[in-house]
Amino acid sequence: MKLRYFLLLMLMGSLTGVPALQAQRRAAQATPPLPGAPVQTARTELPLVPSESEVHVQALAADSTVVLLIGRNKPLSSKSTFAFQQYDQVLHLRQESPLEVPDEFDFTRMCAESNTVYALFSSHSTPGRIWVAAYNGRFAQTRTQQFDTKLTREIVELKALDGRLFATVLLNDQQHVTAMLLDVATGQMQYLPSVYEPLPTQLTFVADAATRRAEYVLSQTNGRKSRLLLKQLTDKGQLVSSEFVQAESDRSLITAQVTPPQDTTARLLMGTYSLRGPADYAQGLFATDLRPSAGAAAGVKQPLRFYDFLHLKHFFDYLKPSRQARLRLRTERRIARAVPPLRWHYRLLLHELLPQPDGGYVLVAEVYYPHYRYNSYGSYMGPGNNIGNQYYTSPYSSSRIFDGYQTTHALVCGFDRTGTLQWDNIFVVENLRRAELEEAVRLRGLPDGRLVLAYLDEDKLRYKLINRAEAGPNDQQVPIQTGSVASGTTSPERTADTSQADLLPWFGSRFVATGYQRVRMEHGPDREVFFLNSVVF
Repeated sequence: MKLRYFLLLMLMGSLTGVPALQAQRRAAQATPPLPGAPVQTARTELPLVPSESEVHVQALAADSTVVLLIGRNKPLSSKSTFAFQQYDQVLHLRQESPLEVPDEFDFTRMCAESNTVYALFSSHSTPGRIWVAAYNGRFAQTRTQQFDTKLTREIVELKALDGRLFATVLLNDQQHVTAMLLDVATGQMQYLPSVYEPLPTQLTFVADAATRRAEYVLSQTNGRKSRLLLKQLTDKGQLVSSEFVQAESDRSLITAQVTPPQDTTARLLMGTYSLRGPADYAQGLFATDLRPSAGAAAGVKQPLRFYDFLHLKHFFDYLKPSRQARLRLRTERRIARAVPPLRWHYRLLLHELLPQPDGGYVLVAEVYYPHYRYNSYGSYMGPGNNIGNQYYTSPYSSSRIFDGYQTTHALVCGFDRTGTLQWDNIFVVENLRRAELEEAVRLRGLPDGRLVLAYLDEDKLRYKLINRAEAGPNDQQVPIQTGSVASGTTSPERTADTSQADLLPWFGSRFVATGYQRVRMEHGPDREVFFLNSVVF
């Protein structure tokens, strides 16, 4: 009797809870947005599932379009069919162009220049063989080219310059990194002997079509101290200039970003430095104006400016206030005793410098660490040498299993045109881990001069509005709207699962959010889609 009475109560509670749950969902949808919250103006859904497809997205600011490279599994086959799709600024399909990819190739990387998208594929049967497709959306034309590079093991970074591809590559010996130039129009390729460094090294570069220049920043070390080597090349790979930048004190320069060649009013170098020793942990930021100072003797360079993390206003805001206070007290005591400063253990991934209307630049750096999980089997693949935006792995016996790179916060700093730090701020992130070391937090400038940092956390868009050094909330978020919500219909639905979510800067103050989703309808079957959402701040 008691059991029947208990089951009856449970049934009544569940029945009365359904309208309440529906009301809560409708109330959540009707909640007014926070000031400055983004608006999702358009959404497109493609009936695709991750187990049967692959989608690679390139947002083009030049013509306000989005290009998708879509691969679909053939029925009863291990092969795939590919096609380029181009969507306009309201995410309506503009055109689709089939792409016949030879079966031996797998997608590796994609980049763009103006309104041309380059997709690079690597052979899984012939080492060093690559295949490139160049899709021009304006004319709906696709050009393909195959290259037999022979010595290339892995492409780690790819940028386009004046119709050619500059690729940073790891060689077969796994001991050197170099650059390679691919001409898609003629099929010619060449290694660039001026960019050839032994591992470990860190490498960044910028490319500019207006000046037809590419500039590389490479790190060099003797095991105790490291310096930076800057090399400027033409669009044909010819070396134009080369110069060293190093610190005269006990500091070592780890890596840096240089201003793009088209800026003739400034030539700045900004990056991270460490205290002398074998560790590559960053102690702070440095910046310098590469142009000689007025009245200085020929060849005399501007001094480097160093900014220890402790001297930044907001760097340690990701810590609890009590821990921040203990940290600063500990540092003050060390200074009073005249002992060496604390050594920080931070790794930073630098973004390309963002020019500002006043002639200065904004530097964004993601603070991360390798994340591990543990088992009792001893087989491990762990992080190795940092080359540009990529870490390489090598197997050895350990109980730790490398599980991606975890980001704790993103540092954003404003510099004037001479390289002097003007302000700093941070964006504290959570649940942000990726398998490869590449940008995850995205930056966009707003019309009122503020900046927005944002990323996707499954079905939520997390963001922070940056107004120079002003403190602000780090927990602002909005859900990624599904089809019915975006179209204004009243049929309630919710996201059951989101995977491979990403956020890409687009044009103006707009991003495009992408990923796979399973959308659960209240009355009807679930639908599985790949989505594109236009997000406007």
